[in-house]
Order: sequence, then structure tokens, then C-alpha cells
Amino acid sequence: MGQIEEVKKKNKLLAMIIRNNYVCEGVDFITPNEYSQQVAYMHHPTGKVIDAHVHNLVHRNVVMTQEVLLIKKGALRVDFYDEYEDYLESRNLYAGDIILLVSGGHGFRVLEEVEMIEVKQGPYAGEQDKKRFAGIEETQIRYV
Repeated sequence: MGQIEEVKKKNKLLAMIIRNNYVCEGVDFITPNEYSQQVAYMHHPTGKVIDAHVHNLVHRNVVMTQEVLLIKKGALRVDFYDEYEDYLESRNLYAGDIILLVSGGHGFRVLEEVEMIEVKQGPYAGEQDKKRFAGIEETQIRYV
């Protein structure tokens, strides 16, 4: 299992999983610039100064919600679906793992009591924000 895993259907990226053991020096922007959610890993030595700053008003056009989940505690299974609601595969996430859900569909099953943080474009629009569909049966789960 790599430190950064990609979940794909053919050449279409559905998700990026950044495992708890991922490390690098400095700043690594893991996501491409065209994504509506930007994920970066930062590792700085003691004493490093990050200049004080404010962010400028920049208009962005967001057409699709992308979610980032940070697993603080427990274990969570993620079931991946394509845009046609066809099941593809499943992966387990554990404390310290981060996932960026880029495209396609997804569902979750809590394997161990979980605490997680979700970050996505807001505000949440309730039922207008998503289309629900029947998930996969437990007997059909495939791990990659």
C-alpha cells in the first residue's frame, strides 16, 4: 500500500487517499490546480516562519462538490461508484488517513467507531446537494 493511493475508473480519478504515514519535506500540493479543493501536505522544521498574510478576494467557479475527509479515530470503509452508480471497489481508511473525493459516487460503512472531519465547498444545500441511490450489498464488496 502506497503513501498516496489513487482510485480510478479507467483514466478518471475518483479519489486520492493520503495515508497517515505520508511524509515529505517542505510543501507538496498533492492536487492539481484545476480541482475545486486543494490539498497540500506541509512539513517544516522548528523555527520556520510562514509570513503573516491575508487572502485576496478571488472569484472561483465551482461546478462540482469535492469532499476531504480526515479520519481522527476509528475505521471507515469507502465504497466507490462511477457516475452511473455502478459499484467499482472499496478501501478502508484508518486514523490519520485523509481522502479527497474527486468525482463519481461514494458510500461509507463505519467499521470501528469513527471520528472524522469533513471539508467541502459550502454552504451545505441539504438534499439539493446530492442524489442518493442504493448501495452495494455486503456480499459484493471488493477490496483493491
